[in-house]
Amino acid sequence: AKMAVGSGAGARELFAEGLLQFLRPAVRQLDRHVHSVRESQVELREHIDSLATELCRINEDQKVALDLDPYVKKLLNARRRVVLVNNILQNAQERLRRLNHSVAKETVRRRAMLEAGGY
Repeated sequence: AKMAVGSGAGARELFAEGLLQFLRPAVRQLDRHVHSVRESQVELREHIDSLATELCRINEDQKVALDLDPYVKKLLNARRRVVLVNNILQNAQERLRRLNHSVAKETVRRRAMLEAGGY
């Protein structure tokens, strides 16, 4: 019976270690993807700003009165949404970093327990 209890604890530790090893690459990959999307969002925001500026300049230079204001407003609204999504992604990335840190700490802790226990 004593052997079974020891085996159960060892199996749980082995399972936990396997789970942590499984999660770490997934968390890192997700973090890289979020970072990439955030960079794309920044680039998109810069393009929107540039296009809005160009539309305003064109509108001012036109001899014939063209009402480009609705388009500028749509661009600015799109920019606002891009900034909002970027903030959401930034928060998600921060949570992923904390999760990755927790997984790494737990892995170190479990390894230390296993080595100290003589497993």
